[in-house]
Amino acid sequence: MTDNIPTFAIIGHPNEGKSSVLSTLAEDDSVRISPIPGETTEIQAFPVVIDGREVIRFIDTPGFQNPRQTLEWMQHYQGADDHLIPTFIAAHQSDPTFYDDCQLLTPIAEGAGVIFVVDGSRPVRNVDRMEMEILRLTGAPRMAVINSKGDDSVYLPDWRADFRKHFNAIRIFNSRQANYAQRIELLQSLQSIDQHLEPVLKKVISTFQTDWQGRNQRTAELILELLKTTLGYRTTAVCRQQSSEDSLKQKLVRDYMAYVSKQEKTTHKAIRSLYKHNIFNLDLPQHSILQEDLFSEKTWEFLGLTNNQLILAATIGGATIGAGIDLAAAGVSFGVFSAIGGLLGAAGTLFKGKDLIDNFHLLGLKFGGESVQIGPAKNIQLMFILLDRSLLFYSHIINWAHGRRDYDQEMLLKQQDRSKEGFTSGWSNDDRKLCAQYFKALRDQDNDDLQRAATRLHQILVRQLEQIARQ
Repeated sequence: MTDNIPTFAIIGHPNEGKSSVLSTLAEDDSVRISPIPGETTEIQAFPVVIDGREVIRFIDTPGFQNPRQTLEWMQHYQGADDHLIPTFIAAHQSDPTFYDDCQLLTPIAEGAGVIFVVDGSRPVRNVDRMEMEILRLTGAPRMAVINSKGDDSVYLPDWRADFRKHFNAIRIFNSRQANYAQRIELLQSLQSIDQHLEPVLKKVISTFQTDWQGRNQRTAELILELLKTTLGYRTTAVCRQQSSEDSLKQKLVRDYMAYVSKQEKTTHKAIRSLYKHNIFNLDLPQHSILQEDLFSEKTWEFLGLTNNQLILAATIGGATIGAGIDLAAAGVSFGVFSAIGGLLGAAGTLFKGKDLIDNFHLLGLKFGGESVQIGPAKNIQLMFILLDRSLLFYSHIINWAHGRRDYDQEMLLKQQDRSKEGFTSGWSNDDRKLCAQYFKALRDQDNDDLQRAATRLHQILVRQLEQIARQ
């Protein structure tokens, strides 16, 4: 512990998971990950700051440069145990061949604990045993982390046997799949390496959990804001000439689709930022349903509710599900063709007359006088599509290790032989009924009902987010 802040030096060889462990623990995607030996030459601190206060600190270190000579010097050392590391550094800091070794040991001399990371897919080498013994002689609280991909377990018994002789705790860790749950488990394991660290680490873990709950609360708020701005969107345009009617309708529909897509992207970017994926371009997996356009036929086939679920939710919730209008009638092909009809609807000619203004609604497209109004959305399925896509994006973000860079090699969601791939199709009838009530209140502009439904929908979303995080 340094400056009353629990501090841990992350030690290990290049390309064995050290940087991935560090990046996950610090929740920092700026950690440089490189397979090249000697890439890290200076120690670098990665503080974890929550609500403006540093709660824990992790330090990236260079690898051992001269483990054999370092161990021999320590084995011949005759002084007090607590002076071992400072004396070694003082004796070797002017020798450039021991520069990395001195850098590595400096945070330990200042009170940092040790997290030693190795690749569990390879056999234990003599040099590994030398490094383990050096770390044991430091007397620092120590945990060994075996980076394992799960299918490379043949050498794990050997690693465990050697680690038991040198470390206070052992943890198997998959740096390719490290998420929030694994991060907390790793921190909880750190409590066992030294009794005096246990109280402060309990506070750190509690702070992390409270912070995570706050992020989930904010994520639910962002999703509700997305629903309100997109489902409640409406705009009116004036059509002066009969000949421009079709082009005006098509332009309004295109503008609406672009607006909804932009709002969704903005929401997803804000969710991504909440979980501190800030630097690398988080390209979605090639086969993810999220790669599909929001208004594509595949999106509407695989996400949202089934026809029966949709009709039931709309019926018991009092919402409208939309008329059976084929959007191609207006020359606009969305790829949204289901038994309950299209999203917006655009058909017929520009109608005149006040008596038609309130009666002619085609899924959010209204004709009357010389004006055309689009919105609010009349098909409740759009609401479930937006919910599913946001929840899927959240699932992708929180389950992506901060130290991972091969974003294009993993499939988030494979389209299988089943009707729906999203989350909302698995919700209870009561939850879907509440969604329908929210949708109806939004369309009716009933602020009291909308606020009540929004509060309850927020609770449903937080519960779903917490379930996703535990998976």
